[in-house]
Amino acid sequence: MANLLFPLLLVVLLVPMFLGVRRQKREAEKVTRMQEGVKAGDRVITTSGLYGTVVDLDDDTVDLEIAEDVVTTWLRAAIREVRPADDDAAEETTDSAPASGTTDSAAELAPAEATASVEESTEDTAARLHKD
Repeated sequence: MANLLFPLLLVVLLVPMFLGVRRQKREAEKVTRMQEGVKAGDRVITTSGLYGTVVDLDDDTVDLEIAEDVVTTWLRAAIREVRPADDDAAEETTDSAPASGTTDSAAELAPAEATASVEESTEDTAARLHKD
């Protein structure tokens, strides 16, 4: 009986470790395929959480437009996720569409919400930032 205990203990400890390594390897291959499949125009999220649109590609780097006319260069390995175009369109329609039975006229908004939708003028911004 004691002769079977040691091999059984090895099997019990090594099988989960082997399965875990296989799962990690599959995930790493999936991420590598995703990073290699990035193309210009794709919307991506980096490992640091930055959202951007791919504008140019090299073998090792990707140029991301993070704001209008603001382009930064990243390693391909920094891309964590490619956002499908379907999600972006769905988010925009759900954000812009009012809930059923409601309207978004300024008269029906609470006073705080009505003032929040008014843009601040350049003079007001300058005055607010240069208070002494």
